[in-house]
Amino acid sequence: MRLCVLLCAVVGLCAAPGSVSGADRSCGDLRQFYTGKGFTLEGVPLTEISGEHLRMCPQGPTCCTIAMEGNLAGLSAQETEGLIREAGRSLQATFNNLHRSFDTYFTELHGQSERSLQEVLSPLGPLYSQNARLFAELYGDLRQYYRGSALNLDENLSEFWSQLLERTFKASTPTEVNLSEDYLECVAKQQETLRPFGDVPRDMKTKVIRAFVTARSFVQGLVVSSEVIKKVSQVSLAEECTKALMKLVYCPHCRGLASVQPCSNYCSNVMKGCLANQADLDPVWQELIDTMIQVASSFSTEPSMDVVLSSIPIRIYEAVHYLQENMDTFTAKVYQTCGSPGEPGTGSPNAHEQKKKSGSLTAFEYKPSPTAGLRLEIQVSDLSSKLRDMRQYWVQLPVALCSKLAAESNSQDNCWNGMTKARYLPGVMGDGLANQINNPEVDLDITKPIMKIRQQIMELKIMSNRLKDALEGNDVDFQDASEDISGSGSGMCLSGQCARSRPGLYAYAPETKPVGGAATPGIGVPLLLPFTVLLLQR
Repeated sequence: MRLCVLLCAVVGLCAAPGSVSGADRSCGDLRQFYTGKGFTLEGVPLTEISGEHLRMCPQGPTCCTIAMEGNLAGLSAQETEGLIREAGRSLQATFNNLHRSFDTYFTELHGQSERSLQEVLSPLGPLYSQNARLFAELYGDLRQYYRGSALNLDENLSEFWSQLLERTFKASTPTEVNLSEDYLECVAKQQETLRPFGDVPRDMKTKVIRAFVTARSFVQGLVVSSEVIKKVSQVSLAEECTKALMKLVYCPHCRGLASVQPCSNYCSNVMKGCLANQADLDPVWQELIDTMIQVASSFSTEPSMDVVLSSIPIRIYEAVHYLQENMDTFTAKVYQTCGSPGEPGTGSPNAHEQKKKSGSLTAFEYKPSPTAGLRLEIQVSDLSSKLRDMRQYWVQLPVALCSKLAAESNSQDNCWNGMTKARYLPGVMGDGLANQINNPEVDLDITKPIMKIRQQIMELKIMSNRLKDALEGNDVDFQDASEDISGSGSGMCLSGQCARSRPGLYAYAPETKPVGGAATPGIGVPLLLPFTVLLLQR
């Protein structure tokens, strides 16, 4: 009997320390961590408690109450949304820099061409000096078109050549001959049939429209891409995602496993589930980026953009030179169609011959700047390279987020798998909403996509189609953008600057000065690296 009592006493002494240790495990580390996140210690246990009350974390001994679980779940969602917005802002900044760089290049090219007008056209004498406003308005129209104004560039260029024809014809006519407005209008109508300027108007129109259509569409593509990133990055995470993030990020702290990082495949499934709708942007996003790269490459296709813009004054000079060289033939045909403008004999070919000789022109050879081509080549290369780095942004975003949270690949047997410290067994889900039907971590209804993101997918599709039209040389009309997306309210007009429902391309308003002749408006490694640096700074 005494031996039995002694054995019981020994067993009790041996068992007591283990039992006390398990019941009294301190929650000191968790308490310090919890207050560090900005929460108070009210209701926080001093030692582990039973976890039967937990709704998101695995049930078992824990240092978290149900209130703490809710607070940390909300925090995990806020922090993840913050990282997503930061990544979005980083990419927006890249698009804004590309926008600024190209806009600076293009506006400088436009300005240099306009400034060369006087040097190139001064041999025209009074025809240039008395009609300087006509040439300035041509450049004003081109500038406003690039800025996004509702101009029909084809009609505006035709109007320019018609007005130039009127004034050139009038300048070559003896001063004593009275040319009425009706007569000059008749002369202008001969532009298409008699081709008084030769092939220059048609050739110049084709090249100028192509250059400005592609430039404007490219800039609009940059603006739309940046706006899509901004809007999608601000989409709130779903409740199912919040629960999964809590289990991924903060449940280890509740279990006393704060130093154990989540398994990489586990993190991937959580992030792919949380960002499933965003990943559905990937196909149309890559299509848009690829099309923008094609448009950028077209800038250097012969005739290159810099040559087209720089040669505008030369082409105008050539056109006037051609007309003056053939003024007698043109005048005779005008007389046949429009009749004699004045008294008999006052508009004779001899009078025109004298006027032509007094103001004859010599041929002007265009010599492009030796550095212009190099600058364009550098511009196209830089644009293409940076755009290419953005192609896989939406499917690389979960990878970037997990690069900070998850354990290294060589620690997959000693990582947090959502339940304990052990290997994560489920496979990694694919990208996109449809592939999350069997996601073990995030319970999503794949039949209910986020409509705000679906609207942005439509925006990308519309922009891709417009860029493709621009590549074909077709004028891109943004007037019906709101109808294209079924009233989704795309918000592509920046700062409310939309001319006649056409989205503005810039945060500043286009010029509002009168325009003469205005027509009726008809992420691989490069991406992952900056993300990783950004996240590590948190």
